[in-house]
Amino acid sequence: MHPLILHSSNTLEIYSVCTDVYIELPYFPLGVSAGFPSPAVDFVEQSIELNSHLIDDPATTFFVRVKGESMLGDDINNGDLLVVDKSKEYSNGEIAVCYIDGEFTLKRINFIGKECWLMPSNPKFDPIKLAQGDELTVWGVVTYVIKDMRARRSQKIKV
Repeated sequence: MHPLILHSSNTLEIYSVCTDVYIELPYFPLGVSAGFPSPAVDFVEQSIELNSHLIDDPATTFFVRVKGESMLGDDINNGDLLVVDKSKEYSNGEIAVCYIDGEFTLKRINFIGKECWLMPSNPKFDPIKLAQGDELTVWGVVTYVIKDMRARRSQKIKV
């Protein structure tokens, strides 16, 4: 069974979670050095099943595809796939999928005194101050960001 698209707009695509397929992938529990190379300890390999690590509750978890660049400062890029859990309690500073006045948006929730702000992390975008009468629903809290590193291959590191 494939994930079902629940919502699509110019800012987000929301998908249901499909957990009826169990796929184990190779996993190296000792990690990979990002500094100086280290000898691979006999190439120790185990397996990992990602659903059990990324999804606490399939009934309240959704995948969300990001469309746009308002959260670049948090390294959330256009095309990234988010794991969003509707059952997680949100607090000040959480990044969440918010539903405000009929539209979905991805922002950091900030409480300043009695005011609530939805904050982008890209300075090219304006914060959203909730006014009296605005209808806000925190649809879910972002728990993981999954990136497609193939898109970054074209970016060269200058030494």
